[in-house]
Amino acid sequence: MQFFFAFAFLLCAAAAFTDARKGEIPNVLTLGALAAAPLLHAARALMHGRSAADAGLSLGMSLLGILACGVVPYLLFVKGGARGGDVKLCAALGAILKPVIGIEVVFYGFLVAALAAPVRLAYEGKLLRTLKSSLFLLLNPILPKERRVALDPEAMTWIRMGPAFFVGLLVTIAMHLEELRQ
Repeated sequence: MQFFFAFAFLLCAAAAFTDARKGEIPNVLTLGALAAAPLLHAARALMHGRSAADAGLSLGMSLLGILACGVVPYLLFVKGGARGGDVKLCAALGAILKPVIGIEVVFYGFLVAALAAPVRLAYEGKLLRTLKSSLFLLLNPILPKERRVALDPEAMTWIRMGPAFFVGLLVTIAMHLEELRQ
């Protein structure tokens, strides 16, 4: 398991760095990890003397991790609330860490972003305007057309999720430190 946490750490650190600097997470990082992780899980099982069925199960759990960790970010992406690199990073983390730990990382990443976003918006002087836009984003679909408020596109802001997922991974590693020492 230590190998896969190290793999996730390197992937997430590189993704956080590029996302913080350029606002994008390169496909070479995420797609490479998506392709390699299931195969590495199967190979690891075989190298440890497990049966082909166990290797297949390990590969399958890695594929399930892709789905489990990628579905919520994908739905956000479809609705315009996330970027493609974030979706691929979450899916790659699921492939590397499998569903349970992968979901933990993604959850903590979203939690970090939810806590950091208001601080950043307040610092930039956009908090109240963004909260107002968020309120009407929720209310507009149920309000009569004449009472709907036009949303200011500038009040909508993107959060760079790469650093948040990296912090989420660090929290997860800290919580599983005892297991990793074995």
